[in-house]
Amino acid sequence: MHDEFLCHVTAYGVCGGQRVGVPLGTYRAPTLALALWWMRDRALWIAERLDPHPGNPAYPPNSVVPVADSVPDVPGVLRAWSGNAAEQELVAEELSAGNLVRIATSDDTTEYELLAESIDALRMQRTARVIATPAA
Repeated sequence: MHDEFLCHVTAYGVCGGQRVGVPLGTYRAPTLALALWWMRDRALWIAERLDPHPGNPAYPPNSVVPVADSVPDVPGVLRAWSGNAAEQELVAEELSAGNLVRIATSDDTTEYELLAESIDALRMQRTARVIATPAA
């Protein structure tokens, strides 16, 4: 059983001709349920910052405008993933099996990535590498 999970959210873009990652958050979840909750919460957090609701009083009138239909809908993808029970179940199964889970979406300038992995699986991989190292 995998009890703890390490979760990351990163935005990737190009700066000075090089791909650069900007960490947006990391969480060491003590349970699978909290790992899933944190990933959903971060997906919605990104979506709200990229596409705030126009009626939000924090934004001046007419400061939030729709974009063209040809622009990739990163906030829509993140909101849809967060609210999809079947997707959440699939992520839970993969994490429970010790597999790395990566959810990524991008627009013209930035890729947004949510990662989660079992800390126990990471430890087992490290141990297996040490055990498998041949002696000279």
